[in-house]
Amino acid sequence: MNVEQFDFPLPDELIAQTPLYDRTASRLLALDKVSGEIKDGTFSDIIEYVQSGDCLVLNDTKVLPARLFGIKADTGAKVEVLLLKQMEEDQWETLVKPAKRVKKGTEITFGDGLLKAMCLEELEHGGRVFRLEYEGIFHEVLDQLGEMPLPPYIKEQLEDKERYQTVYAKNRGSAAAPTAGLHFTEELLHEIKGKGVNVVMVTLHVGLGTFRPVSVDKIEDHEMHAEFYQMNDEAATTLNEAKKSGNRIIAVGTTSARTLETIMEKHGTFCETSGWTSIFIYPGFQFKGLDALITNFHLPKSTLMMLVSALAGREHIMNAYYHAVEKKYRFFSFGDAMYIGNEVKK
Repeated sequence: MNVEQFDFPLPDELIAQTPLYDRTASRLLALDKVSGEIKDGTFSDIIEYVQSGDCLVLNDTKVLPARLFGIKADTGAKVEVLLLKQMEEDQWETLVKPAKRVKKGTEITFGDGLLKAMCLEELEHGGRVFRLEYEGIFHEVLDQLGEMPLPPYIKEQLEDKERYQTVYAKNRGSAAAPTAGLHFTEELLHEIKGKGVNVVMVTLHVGLGTFRPVSVDKIEDHEMHAEFYQMNDEAATTLNEAKKSGNRIIAVGTTSARTLETIMEKHGTFCETSGWTSIFIYPGFQFKGLDALITNFHLPKSTLMMLVSALAGREHIMNAYYHAVEKKYRFFSFGDAMYIGNEVKK
């Protein structure tokens, strides 16, 4: 398939720059993945699309304040470093701007020497591997020096760091938020559980590869970057029981979806496991793990557009996106949400 088949016109004013005060006040476009029926509502309506026995799968990853601003130790030149992936205890894969200033052997200091980074390896597309040096507890140093790594299409300053975290964020390690989960509050989750829905946690640490633009013409030629995931035995047991009973599994976010499908592809069942996934889901993919998906509106020609098209069909997705643009839905990380499932009636 050609990448251009997943393009659509998006006015800049529809790109949400700030989160809404009330997380559940976002709009919700419900799409029937079989019929293509569309229904407009608000996110609090999600309670209508879940039923007793369903499993709602959340990604409990926590975003690191991973954007650091430092200076080269030898020249004092300013450098921005984004921590992407922890390789070993104090070795990190990073993205550097401007990358041309940082060669192997370059030392960068942050916060008057509170944190130091030595470049060990040069990677493509501005990637670098650093060894970090600090005193004390790393995450305390990072909390002091780092900023939230908001996507480049968000130009506004985020006043409250917690608004780029889900209310259930627990396991540190992401370079970006699993944004579909930003719509949930503890009160809404309590209401969902009260309806007899099982809420299940998995972890996938989101890397920037998920959002990186597809630079090839044919989507089959695109390679995904690997991301770390894990599932515990309790989650696996609950999910397997739901499948055995014929109940639905509803993934919250494409990261949860990719975790579920990775495990099913590797093991044929849900189980306690962890590892690295570079699964690429696009039309033609046969879903084995999930039945429905709650997600945000994604970038044109992105791998995430391809994933939702695999679930509902490209034609249904493109129709829904043109509808969303016409109705002025808010797009991307702080934007509105979609429910892609079945039995959506106007």
